[in-house]
Amino acid sequence: MSLTAVGRPPTAALGGRFFVIGHVPVCACLLFVLLLVWAGAPGTALNWSAAWQRAGALSAGEALLLLFGTVVAALVLHPLQLPCVRLLEGYWPSWCGGLTRWGTRRQERNRQRLTRAAELPGDAPPSAAATHLAGLADSALRARFPQQSHLLRPTRLGNVLAAAEDRCGAPYGWDGPIAWPRLHTVLGDAAKETVEDRRDALDAACRVSVVSALCAVISSVLLARTGWWVLLALAPLLLSGLAYHAAVHAALAYGQTVRVCFDLHRFDLYPALRLPLPGDPDQEHRVNTALSEFWRQGRAMETRYEHPEPAPERCSCRPRRGEPPADAAGG
Repeated sequence: MSLTAVGRPPTAALGGRFFVIGHVPVCACLLFVLLLVWAGAPGTALNWSAAWQRAGALSAGEALLLLFGTVVAALVLHPLQLPCVRLLEGYWPSWCGGLTRWGTRRQERNRQRLTRAAELPGDAPPSAAATHLAGLADSALRARFPQQSHLLRPTRLGNVLAAAEDRCGAPYGWDGPIAWPRLHTVLGDAAKETVEDRRDALDAACRVSVVSALCAVISSVLLARTGWWVLLALAPLLLSGLAYHAAVHAALAYGQTVRVCFDLHRFDLYPALRLPLPGDPDQEHRVNTALSEFWRQGRAMETRYEHPEPAPERCSCRPRRGEPPADAAGG
């Protein structure tokens, strides 16, 4: 079952993706903040009994108005999903240059550590255990970091997604970010459902991480004068960290799915483009590179189209009873 199917009943008109990714995190954040306000924040003491009594005394109109407010807030924030993911990837403004450089150096050290772990000792034949550990390190290196140093990002999530963009389709000559939107349109239902489910998991985890961090900031301001109650702000902060960790793993699964789609379905692009299938890996690499340059830079490419022959029309007419078939009558 996909995440979109989980979200269909409450907001069927708006779509399950909006409910899971947009509405649920915003609703949870607003209810948490509202509960603090009902308990007496910002103030010097919290009265949880008053908060629960206030919540239980909501009329149907007030509950409907509260639900409507959360839907409107989620609708306003829904177009910010891509900037939300970009923020967690490490695409920060220029005034955060120092933090960006520090994070990039930290990620570079992590990449170098994995690179050393993936190397086998050359003095003696490696043992089976050493070979296995080196293979695991090499797989992690390929999945978590891009090949090119200039693509390195200051966050783990940014490097996982950069590795997916850098490596997906590259062995076949494809420019992954350019070819993927076109390949996605020709995928079968099963493959497309898997891709969309894993992308929804990534987007949901990113939204929960950002919204929870924002909720932690608002909560710390509201609870600043309540003494030890300010530690309640650690709850959404902890949830934000857990959601970010989940987003990294969701990005790993998403990148693996996209790579598998290139491995298994890349030949489905040629009939859709009316191009002949390549005869060998070298020809495939040349054609894919030329197509990527054409889509990316508009470079002219020399190729011949291959249009499928129309299927012959089949006559559905049946002879009347007692009449011979058409071929028999002609004979």
